[in-house]
Amino acid sequence: MRSLAVLCLLAFATPVHADSPEEHYLDLRERYVARFSKAKESDETYKQHEAALNELTGVLRGIVGRVTIKGLPADGKSNVDTLFREDIGFGHLDGLGFATEGDKQQAVVTTATLLKHWLREHSNDGMPQQVDAAFRSDRFYYQAIQDAAFAKYAELPITKPASASVAVAVLGLRGNGGLKGAPHEIDVVAMQGEKVYFLAATDAVKTAEIPACEKIWKQMMARKAPQDSMAREDQAMDAYTKCFAREAPSQSWFGAAVKKAQSQLELLPLR
Repeated sequence: MRSLAVLCLLAFATPVHADSPEEHYLDLRERYVARFSKAKESDETYKQHEAALNELTGVLRGIVGRVTIKGLPADGKSNVDTLFREDIGFGHLDGLGFATEGDKQQAVVTTATLLKHWLREHSNDGMPQQVDAAFRSDRFYYQAIQDAAFAKYAELPITKPASASVAVAVLGLRGNGGLKGAPHEIDVVAMQGEKVYFLAATDAVKTAEIPACEKIWKQMMARKAPQDSMAREDQAMDAYTKCFAREAPSQSWFGAAVKKAQSQLELLPLR
C-alpha cells in the first residue's frame, strides 16, 4: 500500500507535457484543412467553414494578444482565409490579419514560432528558411498575403529600431497579370522578440520606369532563346528587376520611397 501511495504521488508530481498555444493552433488548422478539403460544396459546408475561421481567429488572438497598428482596425481576423487546400490563396501566413477597406493597407501579426513553421511548410516552393533571407525574398511577399503574385524591385534602406532583431522594406509590384511596370507597393516586415509584424501598402509611392532597365528588357525579349515565350519573359523580368534594384537609388523618387517605408515601420507597435 505504501509503495502504491508513493507511485501515485510521483504520478501527480510529474508534469504532463502540454502543447504550446502555437501547436494547438497548428493542429486545429490542419484538422480543419483535412476536413474541408474533402467536403462537398454546400451552403452548410461554407457555414461551417466560416465558423472554423472564426474559431482560428479566437485562438490566434489568444496567441498574438491585442495589437494596435495606426490606421488599421483594432480587431484582426485570421490571415488564413481559406481551409480548402485547392483554393487560390491557400497557405497564407498564419497570424492575425488587419486591413483597410479595399485592402489598400494590410498587416499580419504573428509569432516567430508560427513564422518558422510556415517557412518550413513552403520550403518546396523555394522559400528561404532563414528569417532574414525570407524577408528579402519576393516569395515571402507573394505567399504571405492576398492571392496576387508579387515582384520585388528593390530593397529600401530603412533604419532598424534598436528593439527589433530584423527590419526589412521592399518596393514591388503586385498583380494577376504582367508584373513589369513602375512599382508602387511598399512592404515592411520587422521582428521584435517573439512578435513578427508585416505591413503592406499597395499605393504607397509614385515611381517611374528606368530607361536603362527598359533597354535590358527589350534586349532580353528580342533574344531567340529560350524558344518558350514564358521562359524568355521570366528571364527578361529577372534581368529587368535586378537592373531596377541597381539603378533605383539614383532615381529622383527613391528618397520619397525610403521615407515612406520608414514611416510605415513607425506605424508598427515596436517599443
